This record gives sequence, structure tokens and C-alpha cells, in this order.
Amino acid sequence: MLATLSRLKIPRWLSPDILLEHILAQEVRRKQLSLFSHSSFPVSAAWRQKVTAGIRHVSSTVTVCADVRGNPKKRELSEKKLTRYFVDHRRVKLVAGSGGKGVCSFHSEPRKEWGGPDGGNGGDGGSIIIKADRYVKSLAQVVPVYKGENGQKGGSSNCYGRNGSPTYIYVPVGTVVKEQGKTIMDLSENGQEYVAAFGGAGGKGNRFFLSNENRAPVTATPGTEGQERALHLELRTMAHAGLIGFPNAGKSSLLRAISNARPAVAAYPFTTLNPHVGIVNYRDHEQVAVADIPGIIQGAHLNRGLGISFLRHIDRCRFLLFVLDLSISEPWTQFQHLRYELDQYEPGLSQRPQAIIANKMDLPDAWEKLETLKSHVTQRVIPVSALTGQNTEELILHLRELYDGFLQGEGSSGESKPTRW
Repeated sequence: MLATLSRLKIPRWLSPDILLEHILAQEVRRKQLSLFSHSSFPVSAAWRQKVTAGIRHVSSTVTVCADVRGNPKKRELSEKKLTRYFVDHRRVKLVAGSGGKGVCSFHSEPRKEWGGPDGGNGGDGGSIIIKADRYVKSLAQVVPVYKGENGQKGGSSNCYGRNGSPTYIYVPVGTVVKEQGKTIMDLSENGQEYVAAFGGAGGKGNRFFLSNENRAPVTATPGTEGQERALHLELRTMAHAGLIGFPNAGKSSLLRAISNARPAVAAYPFTTLNPHVGIVNYRDHEQVAVADIPGIIQGAHLNRGLGISFLRHIDRCRFLLFVLDLSISEPWTQFQHLRYELDQYEPGLSQRPQAIIANKMDLPDAWEKLETLKSHVTQRVIPVSALTGQNTEELILHLRELYDGFLQGEGSSGESKPTRW
């Protein structure tokens, strides 16, 4: 065996399995399978020729003892990763398509000596258009960078280049387009479009420069670059109602109880880092959007705990639902702190139509704290239990009352189309 191995000229790229197979084949050819030649049972010549011609399917691995290789089972994603959150503002960079370059060429044809210039112009670059669509509810599908399609270059025989196709960005109705803090467009109607970045113009071919003074122009211009802009997209109305409260007050559980939304729920604070929007459906086919705002802490107006970004979501809600935790000793202090943070962020924000939701009524001493809470506040208090679903019907009915009052207020203020979801 070692002598056979020493006589072989083995390339460097051979693996040990292929090398062992080759050595076994050489040994079988040398001995001519003496075992089968001296045996008493008949062996067909075709089978012996197949075996002696070269042994295949020889491997040094034992498949019986080896582990079965298969596609490993993918790990199931957690509920928090599967949940899609609501996005109400995006910053996007737009780069429109560049124009195609013009071509310098001359007509060539037999028996036509003076064909003249026939270079075509390049195509225009594709523009980027922002379009309002009533079927889009969030800015989650908007990507940070958009690039338009470039125009194709011109061709001979006076062929023009193809223009670049426009790129559409679909946003919800009520999206405000801002640039450097200034509002430049308000997309308030379905199908309304705004050309955010214009595509570059195509270059001119030498046919364009043909004149009586210059019968054989050799000039061709390149296409111009597309417009480049950085815009900020914001939703004027994020939801009709916003659930506001401190961490672990039960806002996500309450949204699960009154709608089909499924935000992540856990026994630690700041489970919700992005807002979630649920839809409450009524029998008359009216829909009310309720937003689960991430937890507010004391000093949020000073941007503690990402407070500024969380308070910005509250500013886009039409009426407020303060969720108080009845598991603490003095739940009315939470209400005072929440109103203080809202007024420090924007004066008058806490004066919008509101209601107080006393959550966790399934606790033993919750009813005693409820009576004390009602004596400290003047707003309507709705006792509920997001865990058991107790008294959620009263909350849903009061939510509709706030919604109807909101529509009447918008109609009386002069707006022709109140904001609906």
C-alpha cells in the first residue's frame, strides 16, 4: 500500500476520500479480484468488468454512524420581533435620475456621400414623486434613501434615449413634507402628488446642433445630474386617541383588550419602545385608531429616556387617555406628573379632550384606591382591568363619544373633510 502511494503523483487539490478511492481501485486492478476468480459460484463477466474497470462510490466515511445532515430548524422569532410598530416620521434622502448623454454620429449609407449628423438626444432622468394613498397607514415602508432611474443615452439614426421611469413614494393621507424645518407640502387628499426631486435633462446629440452655418457638427453634450434633496416626512395625525402612562401601567395590555393589535407585553419596564396603533371597530363600520405610546418618565420634556421622541407621538393624537396604575399607593400623582410633562413639552397639550383609565382593577385593594382617585381629579375615571377584560365596554363606548365630539369640532372649525382613519 505504501509503495503504491509513493508511486502516485497526487495533485494538491485531492481530498483524502478521493485519494483512498484511487488507491483501492489500483489494488483491485492489480490483484484482478482473485477472490471472485477462485470462488465456486458463477459471476457474470459484465459484472466483473464493471468492478475491475474502476471502483466507484467508495468512501472512507461511515454513513450509518454519521449524523444525518439536514436543514437545521429555524429558531422561532419572539413576539416582540414579530410585532410591527407604527412609524409617524421619517427622514429620507432623494436622488433623482441623471439624464442620458447625447451621441455624436453621422449617417452612413451606400451612394449617399453626405449623410449628415444623426446623433440622438439622451433620455431624461426619472423624477421622485411622493403620493398620498389612503390604503397606507404608516411610514414604516419608507426607506431612508431613494434613487431615481437614469435616462438612457441617445443612439444613431436620430434615436432618442429612453426616459427614466418615475419613482413613487406612497405615504398616508395627511403626511406633511418638511425641509430644514419648513413645511413645503401638505398631502391632505387621496391621490395627491408632489414632485420632490426632478430628474436631470438628457444631453443633446450632434443632430441638435445642425444649422446653416455648421453642416457637420461634432458637438454632443452629456446629461445633467438629477436633483438631490433631504426631506422629513411627518404624519399630521398619528391616531385619534393616545394611551399615555408611566412604564408598566398596562397600556399594551389594554390595547390588546380593545383591539386586534398585538404589541409585546412583558413584566419589565419599557417593553414598548415604538408606538403601536390598534383599530377599534364599531357596528356602524366606523373605526377609531388608538395608539400605544411608549412609557413616559419624570423629566421626559428634558429628553430623559427618549422623552422628546415619545412626546412627539402624543402631539399627533387628537384626544388623550391617561392610563393610571392602581397597584401603587398614590395613583393620582401619576396623573399630575403626566400633565406636567405634557405642558412643559407644549403648553396646552394636556388640555385636549381626555379621560382617565384606572387600570389593574383585578387587584384586591383597587376599589379603595379608585374612590380616593375620584376625589382628587375632576375628569371622568373609567375603571378597567386589561388582564381580565373587566369593564372594557364602557371604555369603548366613551372612546366613541370622544371620537364623535372630535368630528363635530373639526366640522365646525371649517375643515371640509374631518380626519378619519
